[in-house]
Amino acid sequence: MTTPVDIGTLIERDPSSKGGRERLAGTSVTVSRIAILSQEGLTADQIATDVFEGRLPLSLIHAALAHYHANREAIEAEISNDEMDRDRAWAESKAKRRSA
Repeated sequence: MTTPVDIGTLIERDPSSKGGRERLAGTSVTVSRIAILSQEGLTADQIATDVFEGRLPLSLIHAALAHYHANREAIEAEISNDEMDRDRAWAESKAKRRSA
């Protein structure tokens, strides 16, 4: 008989890693990354097999999706902030190239 897994152990947060964002336990993959892939239309199976080529167990993908749905507002804010940061960095880079 196998030992049951406490699903609370599948998501972790380390203030010194990934800006303190929730990530899949034992990996550097953030919950927000899994959420974005799901929003793009990928199923949990596709995320596990196509994106991560089987390196992540399906249980971690499902845990990330469950965590996202339980904390949607906070994770959507993270995603939005990331997009704004990327847009700002891109605009600054473009302005520097023009002035050079």
